[in-house]
Amino acid sequence: MAPPCFAADEIVMLPIASAMSMPDAQQKLGHSVRFYFGMQPPTRITRTYGNFVANPKTNAFARSADKACEWAFLSALIALQSHADELGANAVINITSYYRKHEVSSQTEYECHKGFLMAGVALRGDVVRLADH
Repeated sequence: MAPPCFAADEIVMLPIASAMSMPDAQQKLGHSVRFYFGMQPPTRITRTYGNFVANPKTNAFARSADKACEWAFLSALIALQSHADELGANAVINITSYYRKHEVSSQTEYECHKGFLMAGVALRGDVVRLADH
């Protein structure tokens, strides 16, 4: 008898706005760091601190893809924000999905990989200080 087999990752594209409007996102992210997705043009950059990747995983067992992915996305933003705060930056720009080093750039959606037990979102962005923030 063969052992049970679980499906590979399901790749889903989900709206950034839905995750950003979650009450937990509003509470945990605050306003100290701005996030610019895809090629959204930020205002004048006064200092660049480099590129950073956040790649959190979250429990996906018995959760919908949307809910598990929203939590993973929020965790990635919190990691980006924390890194920016540590460096004295006030924005993360050019944020792209970057799961397994495969880049997907969008101003409206992020990529999530959901398996049987885990969901993951990888985000990469440039940590900067903006003049008008």
